[in-house]
Amino acid sequence: MKSVCSPLALAVAGLLGLAAAHDAQAARGLDVRDLQKLDRVSSPVLSPDGGLVVFARREMTGASGEDLGKASTALWTRDLRTRDQAPPKRLTPAGWNVNSPAFSADGKWLYFLSAQSGTQQVYVMPATGGAPKQATHYPLDIGSFKVSPDGQRLAVSMEVFPDCGADIDCTVKRLDERKASKASGVVYDKLFVRHWDTWEDGRHNRLFVTTPSTGKNRPNPARLVDSSTGSPGPGNVPSKPFGGNDEYTWSPDGESIVFSMRRADRQEAWSTDFDLYRYRVGQPMQSLTFDGRTEAGVSSPGPLGENRAWDTGPVFSADGKTLYYRAMKRPGFEADRFGLMARDVATGATREIAPDWDRSADGIVLSADGRTIYTTAQDTGAHPLFAVDIATGKVEKLVGDGSISAFEIAGDTLVFTRNTLKSGDQLFATSLSDPATQRAITPAAGEVLPDVTFGAYEQFSFPGWNGETVHGYVVKPWNYEEGKTYPVAFLIHGGPQGSFGDGWSYRWNPQTYAGQGYAVVMIDFHGSTGYGQAFTDAISGDWGGKPLVDLQKGWAAAQAKFPFLDGDRACALGASYGGYMINWIAGNWFDKQGNSPFKCLVNHDGVFDTRSMGYVTEELWFTEWENGGTPFGKPQNYEKFNPVNHVANWKVPMLVVQGEKDYRVPVDQGLSTFTALQRKGVESKLLYFPDENHWVLKPANSVLWHDTVNAWLKQHIGQ
Repeated sequence: MKSVCSPLALAVAGLLGLAAAHDAQAARGLDVRDLQKLDRVSSPVLSPDGGLVVFARREMTGASGEDLGKASTALWTRDLRTRDQAPPKRLTPAGWNVNSPAFSADGKWLYFLSAQSGTQQVYVMPATGGAPKQATHYPLDIGSFKVSPDGQRLAVSMEVFPDCGADIDCTVKRLDERKASKASGVVYDKLFVRHWDTWEDGRHNRLFVTTPSTGKNRPNPARLVDSSTGSPGPGNVPSKPFGGNDEYTWSPDGESIVFSMRRADRQEAWSTDFDLYRYRVGQPMQSLTFDGRTEAGVSSPGPLGENRAWDTGPVFSADGKTLYYRAMKRPGFEADRFGLMARDVATGATREIAPDWDRSADGIVLSADGRTIYTTAQDTGAHPLFAVDIATGKVEKLVGDGSISAFEIAGDTLVFTRNTLKSGDQLFATSLSDPATQRAITPAAGEVLPDVTFGAYEQFSFPGWNGETVHGYVVKPWNYEEGKTYPVAFLIHGGPQGSFGDGWSYRWNPQTYAGQGYAVVMIDFHGSTGYGQAFTDAISGDWGGKPLVDLQKGWAAAQAKFPFLDGDRACALGASYGGYMINWIAGNWFDKQGNSPFKCLVNHDGVFDTRSMGYVTEELWFTEWENGGTPFGKPQNYEKFNPVNHVANWKVPMLVVQGEKDYRVPVDQGLSTFTALQRKGVESKLLYFPDENHWVLKPANSVLWHDTVNAWLKQHIGQ
């Protein structure tokens, strides 16, 4: 396979140390070391006139052979007004780690976050290049920020003790006292006690308003104002663990901020009730999505009815008269559909913009004329960019190939990052008036790795549970030859409301299996996202029912359609819910002779005991929704599809992977799985990471993970 690269691709390949003669024949498949060394592009932002794009790029510097090097992230820019092939240029200094770029409203300045000073602070520099200056000087990390429309103020989030309010020194002093204390015990009187991968220490993300510093190494001149003051009890803004600055916004006049917040009260661990609040300096907090409760310090500006589900992602119209946001409808369900909402700020009148569009919107970006919302959403195994007419609710697919991970619009200019099953995020520029004409700003993985052949892939469909259409993907091995058969990695996605689809992953990437000579099969069983909300809903309360039927029928359909799949040499692999399904398959998927279709299994952070999971996981709304109540209120639901009840049937060799800092599916689930296998005498191994959470994120650990999994597959199904 020939590979023709642009000068940009040559430059990036040189930086990676992976460039080769571009007329060389590709001679190998993708390896996990390639995956780790590849640059990662993210966070594209446009200058207000659409002339400049700035983006973040993570590089592995010093990589050589088995040495993965050291990761650093810088900001790069490209002038979109020129049509030459010059590669992007670095903006931020070498050696700095930076993130979260944002232009000022006039386009002259570029803001970003960096921990160059010792704590993560806001920096500012000329948008065309120059020396960065520190814009905030606080002893605590700034987690996120947004610049006010006039550029005179910053909204920033910091993690503080709620009773310290805006007194940053109070939080610092308390942290110092804890560090100096000889006692290590912590007393809790409510949940959460831990979340995702962190034990709670009493601090919350709080939102503040300040002014950028104009001097060097001196405090900001303005007094911090805690924008959560007056709210109905403490909460996290942005939310934990993954919230960002899309959860709050400035009004166009810069006089107020609207933010999404869930109260951090005793119900937090089983609540998905995020409400919108509006903060005006010197005035009481105002609730915008009032849920029918009477609360001190909270007022509702109009008749809204009740919504105890998730409201988030506020965005003002240019005139400030309309607030757009996304809302779910069912309390306690984190995978409900996010609808697009419009609220008249003056009257409180609220309507859903596209109620008949059966997709869940990821975010809101307004067109320059205010008539269109641009958003991404999962759609039948892909993740396109859509244009939604605000007046009529008409939805049009704007960019439909692969998975759009981020995008930005300025006037008629559109930039976006897109990934597929063959490449990580690649930055493109185009126009709203002609979105089909796109130019690549950064190279695809195949350009950077010209000696690598990626496995070709195809989406297919089949009649699944109850005859309903189910989709899947098959990826050919890198060295595919017509007429030959290949062993199969049968991948099962997590969520359970999730999807593999036509996208790139740095943890579960089908190309790393194809690169070892395996074919890959992936089924988007009932419960998967992007096929309509009813399809997503179908898995709740039925974890081992419809999804197992879909997997069984999908495996049969794939073998019938793709004769290169060797059904006698297959291994099933899954993580999270996928790991649960591995445990369920181990006890429940056999033919009439009692044989399993798989020669081996891989279970990464999978649920072993659904009843125990209901008590030990952190986000209780998840297990309680999926099982229709609490373990003590609905015990029969937790036992209906509980893998622990079928351990007696286990006989297929299984590799178990578990992270100690995984508080979503905690370590007892993985250890219990391995104990059951060992006690039964089933061939098994345990790969344990003391420093990883629900994911494996450290580059060296990722290499070990892939090497261990590949060795397990090679042992049992060959190559």
